[in-house]
Amino acid sequence: MIKLSDTRNPRRETSPADLTRAALVRAALKLFGRQGFDGTSTREIAAEAQANIGSIAYHFGGKEGLRTAAADFIVETIQAVAGQALGAGQALGNVQAPAAGSASPDAARAQLFAALERMVGFVVASPQAGEIVQFVLRELSHPTAALDRIYDGVFEPTHRRLCQLWEQATGEPAESERTRLTVFTLIGQVIYFRIGREAVMRRMGWHDIGTAEAAKVVAVTTDNLSAILAARMGSKPRMGSKQ
Repeated sequence: MIKLSDTRNPRRETSPADLTRAALVRAALKLFGRQGFDGTSTREIAAEAQANIGSIAYHFGGKEGLRTAAADFIVETIQAVAGQALGAGQALGNVQAPAAGSASPDAARAQLFAALERMVGFVVASPQAGEIVQFVLRELSHPTAALDRIYDGVFEPTHRRLCQLWEQATGEPAESERTRLTVFTLIGQVIYFRIGREAVMRRMGWHDIGTAEAAKVVAVTTDNLSAILAARMGSKPRMGSKQ
Protein backbone atom coordinates (compact mmCIF):
# COMPACT_ATOMS: atom_id res chain seq x y z
CA MET A 1 0.00 0.00 0.00
CA ILE A 2 1.35 3.43 -0.97
CA LYS A 3 1.10 6.17 1.60
CA LEU A 4 -0.53 9.42 0.58
CA SER A 5 2.81 11.25 0.73
CA ASP A 6 4.25 8.79 -1.78
CA THR A 7 1.56 8.94 -4.43
CA ARG A 8 3.50 11.30 -6.69
CA ASN A 9 6.57 9.05 -6.72
CA PRO A 10 5.46 5.51 -5.82
CA ARG A 11 8.41 3.24 -5.07
CA ARG A 12 8.80 -0.37 -4.18
CA GLU A 13 10.51 -1.46 -1.01
CA THR A 14 14.28 -1.16 -1.25
CA SER A 15 15.78 -4.41 -2.50
CA PRO A 16 19.03 -5.98 -1.24
CA ALA A 17 20.62 -5.01 -4.55
CA ASP A 18 19.60 -1.37 -4.05
CA LEU A 19 21.03 -1.43 -0.52
CA THR A 20 24.31 -2.85 -1.79
CA ARG A 21 24.51 -0.28 -4.55
CA ALA A 22 23.89 2.58 -2.09
CA ALA A 23 26.48 1.21 0.35
CA LEU A 24 29.08 1.02 -2.42
CA VAL A 25 28.41 4.61 -3.46
CA ARG A 26 28.75 5.85 0.13
CA ALA A 27 31.96 3.86 0.58
CA ALA A 28 33.42 5.20 -2.65
CA LEU A 29 32.50 8.77 -1.74
CA LYS A 30 34.26 8.40 1.60
CA LEU A 31 37.38 6.62 0.40
CA PHE A 32 37.88 8.55 -2.85
CA GLY A 33 37.67 11.75 -0.82
CA ARG A 34 40.13 10.58 1.82
CA GLN A 35 42.61 8.62 -0.28
CA GLY A 36 42.04 9.73 -3.84
CA PHE A 37 40.79 7.65 -6.74
CA ASP A 38 44.15 6.06 -7.58
CA GLY A 39 44.92 5.46 -3.91
CA THR A 40 41.75 3.46 -3.32
CA SER A 41 41.32 -0.16 -4.39
CA THR A 42 38.05 -1.86 -5.24
CA ARG A 43 38.83 -4.33 -2.46
CA GLU A 44 38.89 -1.48 0.07
CA ILE A 45 35.61 -0.10 -1.24
CA ALA A 46 33.93 -3.49 -1.04
CA ALA A 47 35.22 -4.00 2.51
CA GLU A 48 34.00 -0.56 3.59
CA ALA A 49 30.58 -1.28 2.08
CA GLN A 50 30.55 -4.84 3.47
CA ALA A 51 29.83 -6.08 -0.03
CA ASN A 52 31.26 -8.65 -2.41
CA ILE A 53 34.01 -7.17 -4.59
CA GLY A 54 32.25 -8.50 -7.68
CA SER A 55 29.25 -6.29 -6.94
CA ILE A 56 31.25 -3.24 -8.06
CA ALA A 57 31.56 -4.55 -11.60
CA TYR A 58 27.98 -5.84 -11.52
CA HIS A 59 26.42 -2.51 -10.49
CA PHE A 60 28.84 0.02 -11.97
CA GLY A 61 31.02 -1.74 -14.52
CA GLY A 62 34.14 -0.98 -12.48
CA LYS A 63 35.79 1.68 -10.32
CA GLU A 64 35.36 4.48 -12.87
CA GLY A 65 31.63 3.84 -13.05
CA LEU A 66 31.52 3.97 -9.27
CA ARG A 67 33.22 7.37 -9.31
CA THR A 68 30.55 8.59 -11.72
CA ALA A 69 27.83 7.24 -9.42
CA ALA A 70 29.41 9.05 -6.46
CA ALA A 71 29.39 12.29 -8.47
CA ASP A 72 25.73 11.78 -9.35
CA PHE A 73 24.95 11.17 -5.66
CA ILE A 74 26.56 14.53 -4.82
CA VAL A 75 24.52 16.26 -7.51
CA GLU A 76 21.24 14.75 -6.29
CA THR A 77 22.01 15.54 -2.65
CA ILE A 78 23.00 19.17 -3.19
CA GLN A 79 20.22 19.78 -5.70
CA ALA A 80 17.74 18.76 -3.01
CA VAL A 81 19.28 21.14 -0.46
CA ALA A 82 19.86 24.03 -2.88
CA GLY A 83 16.50 23.65 -4.60
CA GLN A 84 14.65 24.17 -1.33
CA ALA A 85 16.89 27.07 -0.31
CA LEU A 86 16.84 28.93 -3.60
CA GLY A 87 13.22 28.46 -4.58
CA ALA A 88 14.06 28.13 -8.24
CA GLY A 89 10.71 26.48 -8.86
CA GLN A 90 12.39 24.04 -11.22
CA ALA A 91 15.31 21.65 -11.41
CA LEU A 92 18.56 23.51 -10.76
CA GLY A 93 20.05 22.10 -13.92
CA ASN A 94 17.43 23.95 -15.94
CA VAL A 95 17.61 27.41 -14.36
CA GLN A 96 16.49 30.09 -16.75
CA ALA A 97 16.64 33.85 -16.42
CA PRO A 98 13.75 35.02 -14.22
CA ALA A 99 11.01 37.12 -15.69
CA ALA A 100 11.27 40.86 -15.05
CA GLY A 101 9.76 41.75 -11.71
CA SER A 102 9.45 38.10 -10.70
CA ALA A 103 10.54 38.94 -7.14
CA SER A 104 10.57 42.21 -5.23
CA PRO A 105 13.95 43.46 -3.97
CA ASP A 106 12.86 42.80 -0.37
CA ALA A 107 11.75 39.26 -1.19
CA ALA A 108 14.97 38.55 -3.09
CA ARG A 109 17.08 39.85 -0.22
CA ALA A 110 15.14 37.72 2.25
CA GLN A 111 15.73 34.70 0.02
CA LEU A 112 19.46 35.41 -0.12
CA PHE A 113 19.61 35.42 3.68
CA ALA A 114 17.57 32.22 3.87
CA ALA A 115 19.79 30.53 1.27
CA LEU A 116 22.94 31.54 3.15
CA GLU A 117 21.54 30.19 6.40
CA ARG A 118 20.60 26.87 4.82
CA MET A 119 23.98 26.66 3.13
CA VAL A 120 25.72 27.03 6.49
CA GLY A 121 23.43 24.43 8.04
CA PHE A 122 24.35 21.86 5.43
CA VAL A 123 27.98 22.63 4.57
CA VAL A 124 29.18 23.50 8.06
CA ALA A 125 27.10 21.30 10.37
CA SER A 126 26.07 18.25 8.31
CA PRO A 127 28.41 15.25 8.78
CA GLN A 128 27.63 14.09 5.23
CA ALA A 129 28.93 17.38 3.84
CA GLY A 130 32.45 16.56 4.99
CA GLU A 131 32.73 13.56 2.69
CA ILE A 132 31.13 15.46 -0.18
CA VAL A 133 33.52 18.40 0.17
CA GLN A 134 36.55 16.10 0.37
CA PHE A 135 35.48 14.32 -2.83
CA VAL A 136 34.86 17.62 -4.63
CA LEU A 137 38.20 19.10 -3.51
CA ARG A 138 39.96 16.06 -4.98
CA GLU A 139 38.13 16.60 -8.25
CA LEU A 140 38.94 20.32 -8.28
CA SER A 141 42.64 19.50 -7.81
CA HIS A 142 42.65 16.81 -10.51
CA PRO A 143 39.57 17.32 -12.72
CA THR A 144 37.91 14.34 -14.34
CA ALA A 145 34.56 13.72 -16.01
CA ALA A 146 33.09 13.45 -12.50
CA LEU A 147 33.81 17.15 -11.92
CA ASP A 148 32.03 17.98 -15.17
CA ARG A 149 28.91 16.27 -13.84
CA ILE A 150 29.12 18.09 -10.51
CA TYR A 151 29.78 21.46 -12.18
CA ASP A 152 26.93 21.09 -14.66
CA GLY A 153 24.51 19.67 -12.09
CA VAL A 154 25.32 21.83 -9.06
CA PHE A 155 28.02 24.49 -9.30
CA GLU A 156 26.89 26.39 -12.36
CA PRO A 157 23.11 26.34 -11.83
CA THR A 158 23.36 27.14 -8.10
CA HIS A 159 25.75 30.02 -8.72
CA ARG A 160 23.59 31.28 -11.59
CA ARG A 161 20.45 31.19 -9.43
CA LEU A 162 22.18 33.14 -6.65
CA CYS A 163 23.29 35.70 -9.24
CA GLN A 164 19.69 36.04 -10.39
CA LEU A 165 18.57 36.67 -6.82
CA TRP A 166 21.34 39.23 -6.44
CA GLU A 167 20.07 41.10 -9.50
CA GLN A 168 16.53 41.10 -8.11
CA ALA A 169 17.82 42.30 -4.73
CA THR A 170 20.16 45.03 -5.94
CA GLY A 171 19.46 45.80 -9.57
CA GLU A 172 23.00 44.82 -10.56
CA PRO A 173 23.09 42.60 -13.67
CA ALA A 174 23.11 38.91 -12.78
CA GLU A 175 25.85 38.01 -15.25
CA SER A 176 28.12 40.98 -14.63
CA GLU A 177 31.64 40.14 -13.53
CA ARG A 178 31.14 41.95 -10.24
CA THR A 179 27.97 40.04 -9.38
CA ARG A 180 29.50 36.68 -10.20
CA LEU A 181 32.55 37.43 -8.06
CA THR A 182 30.37 38.69 -5.21
CA VAL A 183 28.40 35.45 -5.20
CA PHE A 184 31.63 33.47 -5.13
CA THR A 185 32.67 35.38 -2.01
CA LEU A 186 29.35 34.57 -0.32
CA ILE A 187 29.78 30.86 -1.07
CA GLY A 188 33.50 30.87 -0.28
CA GLN A 189 33.11 32.17 3.26
CA VAL A 190 30.80 29.24 4.04
CA ILE A 191 33.03 26.62 2.41
CA TYR A 192 36.01 27.76 4.47
CA PHE A 193 34.28 26.69 7.68
CA ARG A 194 34.23 23.16 6.26
CA ILE A 195 37.68 22.91 4.68
CA GLY A 196 39.26 24.81 7.58
CA ARG A 197 37.14 23.03 10.17
CA GLU A 198 40.02 21.82 12.36
CA ALA A 199 41.69 25.23 12.40
CA VAL A 200 38.40 26.96 13.20
CA MET A 201 37.63 24.61 16.11
CA ARG A 202 41.10 25.03 17.60
CA ARG A 203 41.08 28.80 17.31
CA MET A 204 37.53 29.09 18.64
CA GLY A 205 38.04 26.52 21.40
CA TRP A 206 35.19 24.38 20.05
CA HIS A 207 35.16 20.60 20.37
CA ASP A 208 32.77 20.27 17.44
CA ILE A 209 30.74 22.38 15.04
CA GLY A 210 27.14 21.45 15.71
CA THR A 211 23.86 23.33 15.72
CA ALA A 212 24.91 25.94 18.28
CA GLU A 213 28.21 26.69 16.58
CA ALA A 214 26.59 26.76 13.14
CA ALA A 215 24.12 29.38 14.43
CA LYS A 216 27.08 31.60 15.35
CA VAL A 217 28.52 31.14 11.87
CA VAL A 218 25.13 32.06 10.39
CA ALA A 219 25.09 35.26 12.48
CA VAL A 220 28.46 36.37 11.14
CA THR A 221 27.90 35.38 7.51
CA THR A 222 24.52 37.11 7.39
CA ASP A 223 26.11 40.20 8.93
CA ASN A 224 28.60 40.09 6.06
CA LEU A 225 25.78 39.83 3.54
CA SER A 226 24.02 42.77 5.18
CA ALA A 227 27.19 44.85 4.97
CA ILE A 228 27.70 44.04 1.29
CA LEU A 229 24.08 44.88 0.46
CA ALA A 230 24.32 48.11 2.46
CA ALA A 231 27.48 49.14 0.62
CA ARG A 232 25.89 48.42 -2.76
CA MET A 233 22.54 50.04 -2.02
CA GLY A 234 23.44 52.92 0.28
CA SER A 235 21.26 51.49 3.05
CA LYS A 236 21.64 49.09 5.96
CA PRO A 237 19.43 46.03 5.47
CA ARG A 238 19.51 43.85 8.57
CA MET A 239 16.73 41.38 7.85
CA GLY A 240 18.87 38.28 8.07
CA SER A 241 21.20 39.32 10.86
CA LYS A 242 21.15 37.58 14.22
CA GLN A 243 22.47 39.42 17.24
